[in-house]
Amino acid sequence: MKGGHAFLMAAGGTGGHVVPALAVARELRKRGHEPFFVGKREGIEARLVPAEGFPIEWIEIGGLKRVGWRQAARSLGQIPRSVWRVWRLTGERRPRALFSMGGYVAGPSMAAAWLRGVPMILMEPNAVAGMTNRWMGRFVRRALLNFESAAAGFPRGRTEVTGVPVREEFFRIGPKKPGGKFTLLLTGGSRGSRRLNAAARQSWPLLRKSGLPVRVLHQCGGEEYPELRRAFEESGVEGEIRPFIADMAAAFAEADLVVCRSGAGSVAELAAAGKPSILVPFPFAADQHQLRNAEEMAKAGAARLLPDSELSGETLHREVAALASDPALLAGMGEAARRLARPGAAARAADLLEELAAEPARR
Repeated sequence: MKGGHAFLMAAGGTGGHVVPALAVARELRKRGHEPFFVGKREGIEARLVPAEGFPIEWIEIGGLKRVGWRQAARSLGQIPRSVWRVWRLTGERRPRALFSMGGYVAGPSMAAAWLRGVPMILMEPNAVAGMTNRWMGRFVRRALLNFESAAAGFPRGRTEVTGVPVREEFFRIGPKKPGGKFTLLLTGGSRGSRRLNAAARQSWPLLRKSGLPVRVLHQCGGEEYPELRRAFEESGVEGEIRPFIADMAAAFAEADLVVCRSGAGSVAELAAAGKPSILVPFPFAADQHQLRNAEEMAKAGAARLLPDSELSGETLHREVAALASDPALLAGMGEAARRLARPGAAARAADLLEELAAEPARR
């Protein structure tokens, strides 16, 4: 593309890393640039990135935290080869800057970029900085944050709170009009959550017995879908169970209350849509980042925090019933969530990357 630059996008492993990076890549492509990705064949990027039409190069790298010593040793052994692979790629493609979302893929990519003198920008989507971002934060030009609390993990003066890129459809969701049946949206992510599925199933008889006028929309993942669908049909509760919800923004628009995990993508979507929520942090998330995200949302008055260890059909029913019976409280939570929304995150990241690209190349 005439006048465009190449940019290296380091994002892989989970949707929370890949989806925001894709939003930035789309913004760069719209401006005439050529972003390309580095990722793992086993990660979600192997499906999402090619589907968006972006080139992707593969490395082999694993995690170091919350893994056994064999996996940790294997991951350490993969680092030199992965750094060498990305170092060669940067020599061939000559990116003018790197954008990183952190995670396993980002470490070798950022190390290689630093060796090549490629300037870097990272985005920290969680309330506490991840291990890779903490390690590499001293070498980046700017660390873009979703929560101000994450600034503690980076050098003073290099952070900026921009929010995480969220699809525009979520920002266009307005407050629900009064009237109609209360709609509860439950989602454990695209693959579902066994814990959320089990608690939801236990709550259905309680919902029916209490007579709470609620409609349930539940994304449960494909594995447990057949059994859960049969159980839901037998429960007599109004609503539907789906293995996957393709248009999650439309589901958010229908919902009066959302029950979900508290990954960075989920909390950013809740804020953009202005939706009150019950957040159940995944207890094994690295650095307890889901717990920290949920704490920030609860502190702002946008969500209720329900620890995974306390999750059951009874506690879920109790929380839902309490909120459903207090429309004013729900409305206030929704307003608090929307105050946390930050549109334009992808555009701001692209602006900063273009500023770096305008600098003379160091190679």
